[in-house]
Amino acid sequence: MPRPRKALIAVEETPYYHVVSRCVRRSFLCGTDSETGENYEHRRAWIEQRIRLLASLFAIDICAYAIMSNHLHIVVKLQPEQAKDWKTQDVLLRWTSLLRELCWCNVIWPAVLSVPPSWTP
Repeated sequence: MPRPRKALIAVEETPYYHVVSRCVRRSFLCGTDSETGENYEHRRAWIEQRIRLLASLFAIDICAYAIMSNHLHIVVKLQPEQAKDWKTQDVLLRWTSLLRELCWCNVIWPAVLSVPPSWTP
């Protein structure tokens, strides 16, 4: 049975967490797929950029990461003190900045929140 997040994460005990994400159905994340011969190595740079972007938006530090052919490992340090003073508007801007290129957030949120469209965290 799933546990609530507050039962899984205890920043008071340790701010460090090991995060793993694995591909399904024998898919390849990076490297060369031995069955199809397709090379997915170009994705490694995309993933590294995304990890850095997420760390810059949210209250985490990236301690280490490893991008493997079908999964990745990230060791993060949570920084709750950094986010303690964030207002609701700050949180909304951080989340919606992830989707700016893909959705209506680029049009709606700046108008609703009265911030310039060029805002970046």
